[in-house]
Amino acid sequence: MSIDSRQVAAGMLEAVPFARTLGVEFVEVAPEAEGGVRAVVRLPDSPATHNHVGGPHAGAMFTLGETASGAVVLAAFGQLLDRAVPLAVRAEIAYRRLAMGPVLATARLGRVPAEVIAELDAGRRPEFPVEVEIAAEDGTPTSAMTVVWTLRPNR
Repeated sequence: MSIDSRQVAAGMLEAVPFARTLGVEFVEVAPEAEGGVRAVVRLPDSPATHNHVGGPHAGAMFTLGETASGAVVLAAFGQLLDRAVPLAVRAEIAYRRLAMGPVLATARLGRVPAEVIAELDAGRRPEFPVEVEIAAEDGTPTSAMTVVWTLRPNR
Protein backbone atom coordinates (compact mmCIF):
# COMPACT_ATOMS: atom_id res chain seq x y z
CA MET A 1 0.00 0.00 0.00
CA SER A 2 1.30 3.42 -0.94
CA ILE A 3 0.23 6.36 1.21
CA ASP A 4 0.61 10.01 0.29
CA SER A 5 0.96 11.52 3.77
CA ARG A 6 0.71 15.08 2.45
CA GLN A 7 -2.60 14.28 0.78
CA VAL A 8 -3.93 12.65 3.96
CA ALA A 9 -2.83 15.66 6.05
CA ALA A 10 -4.41 18.13 3.61
CA GLY A 11 -7.62 16.10 3.50
CA MET A 12 -7.85 15.96 7.29
CA LEU A 13 -7.19 19.68 7.74
CA GLU A 14 -9.79 20.50 5.09
CA ALA A 15 -12.41 18.15 6.55
CA VAL A 16 -11.74 19.00 10.21
CA PRO A 17 -11.27 22.76 10.63
CA PHE A 18 -10.95 22.35 14.42
CA ALA A 19 -7.66 20.50 13.87
CA ARG A 20 -6.41 23.61 12.03
CA THR A 21 -7.63 25.78 14.92
CA LEU A 22 -5.51 23.78 17.35
CA GLY A 23 -2.48 23.90 15.05
CA VAL A 24 -2.27 20.11 14.69
CA GLU A 25 0.72 18.97 12.62
CA PHE A 26 0.93 15.70 10.69
CA VAL A 27 4.32 14.11 11.31
CA GLU A 28 3.86 10.79 9.54
CA VAL A 29 1.25 8.61 7.87
CA ALA A 30 2.74 5.27 6.87
CA PRO A 31 1.77 1.72 5.96
CA GLU A 32 2.33 -1.17 8.37
CA ALA A 33 2.13 -4.95 8.07
CA GLU A 34 -1.02 -6.64 6.69
CA GLY A 35 -2.31 -3.42 5.16
CA GLY A 36 -2.31 -1.57 8.46
CA VAL A 37 -1.69 2.13 8.82
CA ARG A 38 0.09 4.26 11.41
CA ALA A 39 -0.31 8.01 11.82
CA VAL A 40 1.69 10.32 14.06
CA VAL A 41 0.17 13.73 14.74
CA ARG A 42 1.66 16.52 16.88
CA LEU A 43 0.05 19.18 19.04
CA PRO A 44 2.50 22.07 19.51
CA ASP A 45 2.84 23.66 22.92
CA SER A 46 0.68 26.77 23.00
CA PRO A 47 -0.78 28.78 25.87
CA ALA A 48 -4.04 28.88 23.88
CA THR A 49 -4.48 25.12 24.41
CA HIS A 50 -3.26 24.93 28.03
CA ASN A 51 -5.28 23.82 31.03
CA HIS A 52 -5.13 25.18 34.58
CA VAL A 53 -1.79 23.40 35.30
CA GLY A 54 0.03 24.52 32.15
CA GLY A 55 -0.23 21.40 30.02
CA PRO A 56 -2.42 20.66 27.03
CA HIS A 57 -6.12 20.79 27.89
CA ALA A 58 -7.93 17.42 27.98
CA GLY A 59 -10.12 18.54 25.09
CA ALA A 60 -7.06 19.37 22.99
CA MET A 61 -5.55 15.96 23.81
CA PHE A 62 -8.81 14.24 22.85
CA THR A 63 -8.94 16.17 19.58
CA LEU A 64 -5.31 15.27 18.85
CA GLY A 65 -6.01 11.57 19.37
CA GLU A 66 -9.24 11.64 17.37
CA THR A 67 -7.46 13.49 14.56
CA ALA A 68 -4.67 10.90 14.47
CA SER A 69 -7.29 8.13 14.33
CA GLY A 70 -9.07 9.94 11.49
CA ALA A 71 -5.81 10.15 9.53
CA VAL A 72 -5.47 6.37 9.85
CA VAL A 73 -9.03 5.88 8.61
CA LEU A 74 -8.55 8.25 5.68
CA ALA A 75 -5.27 6.58 4.69
CA ALA A 76 -6.70 3.07 4.98
CA PHE A 77 -10.13 3.65 3.46
CA GLY A 78 -9.95 6.93 1.51
CA GLN A 79 -10.40 5.02 -1.75
CA LEU A 80 -13.92 4.11 -0.54
CA LEU A 81 -15.21 7.66 0.03
CA ASP A 82 -17.44 7.40 -3.04
CA ARG A 83 -19.14 4.36 -1.41
CA ALA A 84 -19.08 5.08 2.31
CA VAL A 85 -18.68 7.82 4.89
CA PRO A 86 -16.25 7.22 7.76
CA LEU A 87 -17.77 8.15 11.12
CA ALA A 88 -16.47 7.92 14.66
CA VAL A 89 -18.91 5.77 16.64
CA ARG A 90 -17.46 6.09 20.14
CA ALA A 91 -14.21 6.90 21.88
CA GLU A 92 -12.60 6.30 25.23
CA ILE A 93 -9.55 8.04 26.59
CA ALA A 94 -7.53 7.46 29.72
CA TYR A 95 -5.46 10.41 30.96
CA ARG A 96 -2.63 8.66 32.80
CA ARG A 97 0.05 11.27 33.34
CA LEU A 98 0.31 15.03 33.11
CA ALA A 99 1.52 16.07 29.69
CA MET A 100 3.70 19.13 29.35
CA GLY A 101 4.96 20.75 26.18
CA PRO A 102 4.25 19.40 22.72
CA VAL A 103 2.52 16.01 22.54
CA LEU A 104 2.40 13.33 19.87
CA ALA A 105 -0.46 10.96 19.12
CA THR A 106 0.42 7.69 17.41
CA ALA A 107 -2.60 5.90 15.98
CA ARG A 108 -2.79 2.40 14.56
CA LEU A 109 -5.58 0.59 12.76
CA GLY A 110 -6.92 -2.23 14.93
CA ARG A 111 -8.21 -4.50 12.13
CA VAL A 112 -6.93 -5.70 8.81
CA PRO A 113 -8.37 -3.34 6.16
CA ALA A 114 -9.33 -6.21 3.85
CA GLU A 115 -11.66 -7.61 6.54
CA VAL A 116 -13.36 -4.24 6.97
CA ILE A 117 -13.77 -3.83 3.22
CA ALA A 118 -15.18 -7.37 2.92
CA GLU A 119 -17.88 -6.48 5.47
CA LEU A 120 -18.73 -3.32 3.54
CA ASP A 121 -18.84 -5.32 0.28
CA ALA A 122 -21.23 -7.79 1.97
CA GLY A 123 -23.65 -4.93 2.67
CA ARG A 124 -22.80 -4.56 6.36
CA ARG A 125 -21.67 -1.48 8.23
CA PRO A 126 -18.26 -2.48 9.62
CA GLU A 127 -16.88 -1.18 12.89
CA PHE A 128 -13.18 -1.15 13.68
CA PRO A 129 -11.00 0.29 16.44
CA VAL A 130 -8.11 2.66 16.06
CA GLU A 131 -5.74 2.54 19.04
CA VAL A 132 -3.97 5.78 19.95
CA GLU A 133 -1.08 6.40 22.30
CA ILE A 134 -0.47 10.01 23.29
CA ALA A 135 2.97 10.85 24.59
CA ALA A 136 5.16 13.79 25.48
CA GLU A 137 7.73 14.64 22.87
CA ASP A 138 10.37 12.69 24.83
CA GLY A 139 8.27 9.54 24.38
CA THR A 140 6.76 9.41 27.89
CA PRO A 141 3.20 8.03 27.50
CA THR A 142 0.54 10.35 28.92
CA SER A 143 -2.78 9.03 27.57
CA ALA A 144 -4.30 6.07 25.77
CA MET A 145 -7.33 6.26 23.55
CA THR A 146 -9.48 3.97 21.46
CA VAL A 147 -11.73 5.38 18.76
CA VAL A 148 -14.19 2.99 17.15
CA TRP A 149 -15.04 3.96 13.59
CA THR A 150 -17.55 2.74 11.05
CA LEU A 151 -17.95 3.03 7.32
CA ARG A 152 -21.55 4.03 6.69
CA PRO A 153 -22.53 2.94 3.19
CA ASN A 154 -23.82 5.69 0.91
CA ARG A 155 -27.40 4.97 -0.05
